[in-house]
Amino acid sequence: MLNSAPFLLVLTTFFWGGNVVAGKLAVGEVSPMLLTFLRWFISGTLLYTIARKDIAAQWPVIRPRLVYITIMAIAGFTIFNSMYYTAARYTSGINIAIIQGSTPVIVLIGAAFLGAHLKMTQIAGIILTLIGVGFVASKGELSTLLNLQFNLGDLLLLTASILYAGYTLALRKRPPMPALVFFFFLALASAITSIPGVIYEWADGALILPTTIGSIIVLYVGVFPSLLCQVFYIRALEIAGPARVSAYYNLIPIFGTFLSIVLLGEKFHSTDAMALALVVAGIVLAENIKLWRRPA
Repeated sequence: MLNSAPFLLVLTTFFWGGNVVAGKLAVGEVSPMLLTFLRWFISGTLLYTIARKDIAAQWPVIRPRLVYITIMAIAGFTIFNSMYYTAARYTSGINIAIIQGSTPVIVLIGAAFLGAHLKMTQIAGIILTLIGVGFVASKGELSTLLNLQFNLGDLLLLTASILYAGYTLALRKRPPMPALVFFFFLALASAITSIPGVIYEWADGALILPTTIGSIIVLYVGVFPSLLCQVFYIRALEIAGPARVSAYYNLIPIFGTFLSIVLLGEKFHSTDAMALALVVAGIVLAENIKLWRRPA
């Protein structure tokens, strides 16, 4: 199963969808930047416990690439999370879902510049998934999509999506080493670079130490959306390449919607069923054709 990109990506997006619920439940239970720091600290600690011998053995390989890894961690994890949390103060949930859904398109465009071989059927698959996200975000109301107004939060989200797309593409050039070892250094860099945000929360009087519920949330995001998701994501990229992987990204709002229904008691609508059908159809269409042409 660890050699099956679809299996890994479905699990990854399911756990990331659970992170949407965790983020909602975390309000008032633990402050955002402290949550960001703790998730990567927990992930790094678990990884070191599991793979400390491999980490030590790979140090000569990783040492010359520390700057590269730190930049990836800052862009893909630290800044992405901080921009996401900050953007939520200024924009609507509809805008967040739609703009976050632009990430696969950004990855696809970047992959094309890096040598991906794209066909119309593959592009159609990505478009179908984006339409599905639009249904989730707008509840099937076209007027909602046409009347969107962009603000500071939207620009922050778009920037965050571009950064994460860049992180995804940069993973192709990661040093040759086990995914667990590589992700340990990413998690370590992310935890360290999250500290200034925690200090800012403390200085601003916004720091919230984890409550009992907050502690459970911290453990969940530290193990599932942070540790397992990133390892699965890196492994899937090794197998399939970023262009194919990008199609699955839009399962996140779909899983997030269903988990919100089950865990938060939100209502399920016919537009949600339509969105799921569109996203799955788009993934099947894109997955049937090899998108990434590796250099000879």
